[in-house]
Amino acid sequence: MSADQPQEKPLLRVVKGTPDDHELAALTAVIAGLAAAAPVEDKPAARSEWANHARKVRRPLQHGPGAWRASGLPT
Repeated sequence: MSADQPQEKPLLRVVKGTPDDHELAALTAVIAGLAAAAPVEDKPAARSEWANHARKVRRPLQHGPGAWRASGLPT
């Protein structure tokens, strides 16, 4: 390496023990697999019924005697 290039830190460092080449390869494969794994998508949050746009649609109100009382009843 030349003096003008900064030294890069190793991505993986063994701090205890003396693993052989096969153990290092297995560890590297596991870590690379975990890093490349796609994140699990969460389910979208359930929307409240108050935010439901379908609640804004209702049948037309009926005219006549007692219509005001019937307008408050469920369909």
